[in-house]
Amino acid sequence: MKKTVDAMGDACPIPVVKTKKVIEELKALGGTVETFVDNEIAVQNLTKLGKSCGYSVLSEKLEEKKFRVEIQVAAGEEEQIQEQESSCIPDMRRKNTVVVISSQCMGEGDPELGAALMKSYIYALTQQEQLPSAILFYNGGVKLVCEDAPTLEDLKSLEAQGVELLACGTCLNFYGLSEKLQAGSVTNMYVIAEKMSQAALVKALCGTDFFHYNSSHVHGKKVR
Repeated sequence: MKKTVDAMGDACPIPVVKTKKVIEELKALGGTVETFVDNEIAVQNLTKLGKSCGYSVLSEKLEEKKFRVEIQVAAGEEEQIQEQESSCIPDMRRKNTVVVISSQCMGEGDPELGAALMKSYIYALTQQEQLPSAILFYNGGVKLVCEDAPTLEDLKSLEAQGVELLACGTCLNFYGLSEKLQAGSVTNMYVIAEKMSQAALVKALCGTDFFHYNSSHVHGKKVR
């Protein structure tokens, strides 16, 4: 069974309250709750609600100021959802924190393993208490936001929660992927350089190495 909640224009915590009510109705037999909201903070709150109950949550940005959050409600759950979960959480994005991805793979060695590690890393980002403010993709990294990429679902979820996804246009053109971008938007190297230089913290997955550094420091720290 699938039920839809229209929470467009509703202020926090109304989207959570409406969705909780439908979850309670579906718990006996199970089903899906699809909630439509108009801002990223509402997506974050609904995602937290679903995950706190142990349910699978999917979210995506449909258009400007329109988002969809889908919660899969497991059957047979009879416990009441705790009251505190109706409260609004603050913005989960960590201000001026940028993740930079330049490859489909994480680390050196077997490409299949590297691809699996990258998929796991992006999934792990969706589970963090604090989300990055932006993720920048260039070189082979742009393939992660394109059609048929195994990372698309998680990246769309991050985008729906307000994480800015930016893919290098030159790189998309080079790989013949300009028409296959499925998450985020196209940018240029000037914007990528600007985002990195203005960030308080940059986490860069560059080829075989993982760097993180503060913009106030000249040299970054390589993490092995």
